[in-house]
Amino acid sequence: MRIMVMDGQGGGVGRSLVEALRERIPEAEIIAVGTNAAATANMMKGGTSLGATGENAVVYNSRRVDAVCGPMGILMANAMLGEITPKMAEAVSSGEAPVFLIPMNKCSARVMGVAEKKLPEYVREAAEKVAELG
Repeated sequence: MRIMVMDGQGGGVGRSLVEALRERIPEAEIIAVGTNAAATANMMKGGTSLGATGENAVVYNSRRVDAVCGPMGILMANAMLGEITPKMAEAVSSGEAPVFLIPMNKCSARVMGVAEKKLPEYVREAAEKVAELG
């Protein structure tokens, strides 16, 4: 199974996802894709040797994976202080792979019906759901 973990800013959420996925699905090929080099580097410290950065990396990899994981903002143009380009959001949202999102309070979107949980709980839940695919 190939999994793309996408994040921006400092890559903290993405790193947590990489660690949880690596623990839950050790055989998975996890690709860290950051909107900036710092996010990519931090995610790679979580347990993946594959990483890429920038808009083209998002577009290219989102078409070649079995699942995409990241904070909710990866689907929203101009999220993460403008790091998510419209082309990135379109690539992730229009790909064939299922997208597993971590709800974040820092973006302007609110998803109704989502229980208030701590970040580690959402990360653990996302890793479990991705594991169910394989």
